Amino acid sequence: MQNSLIGFIGAGNMTHAIISGLISNNINHNQIKISDTNEALLLIRKTEFNIEVFTDNTKLANQCSTIIFAVKPQVLSSVCKNLKNKLTNNTLIISIAAGVRSHDIERWLGGNQAIVRTMPNTPALINQGITGLFANKQVSNKQKFLAENILSSVGECLWVNDEDLLNTITAVSGSGPAYFFLMLESMTKAGITLGLDEVVAQKLSIQTALGASMMASHSKDSPRQLRNKVTSKNGTTEAAIESLQNQNFEVIITHAIRAASDRANKIGIELSNYE
Repeated sequence: MQNSLIGFIGAGNMTHAIISGLISNNINHNQIKISDTNEALLLIRKTEFNIEVFTDNTKLANQCSTIIFAVKPQVLSSVCKNLKNKLTNNTLIISIAAGVRSHDIERWLGGNQAIVRTMPNTPALINQGITGLFANKQVSNKQKFLAENILSSVGECLWVNDEDLLNTITAVSGSGPAYFFLMLESMTKAGITLGLDEVVAQKLSIQTALGASMMASHSKDSPRQLRNKVTSKNGTTEAAIESLQNQNFEVIITHAIRAASDRANKIGIELSNYE
């Protein structure tokens, strides 16, 4: 990666996060370039990172061996068509546009393009993300290694061999932070209802979630085993867990994740109709 020129099309928050991670991992700012139609945002990124910026995607593409699509899914087809037949077969495309399938990106670009489709999540903004990756058949092992190094600058990476599994990853980890935010919101409201000050209730909820996540991350025990260790017979935790289970908590979570996965699949189908 030390000799690669990496171009970002789209200058939003995820681009900011990945560039920050790359520079923290000793990638030279001269290796990184950004293109966007938003000149004000480009100026901010140029000032932040001292990097070259463009408003013309083709000028960026002419210089970079790796291009990261960091735009909204609905505009990706037009971005690709602007670059159609203008990329070399050696150019690696990394897409972080949610829902857009690799064969559609390849079709819009004119075919025979190395594409790694990814699904990062928002904790990448604080270098605590996790990203699912899928490579099409044109991607070499060297390019896979490069893609993983870029995305691992903001967290962990996991590869899948079936692109459809990215819909599941979207449902579990891509949308997942919102589930935990809802849990924190609900715990805070419950604490307030039972007499706690809002600041205290929120602090207790957030720190408890952080501590539990760190325990699960560092422990050899499964989440079930960890839960059992906290749940004393006839104790307060058992009462709460039984209440959740009596209201089909696990079924509710399963249905929610399935709904997100189904929606991700539907979005992919909808976007594939873009010509």
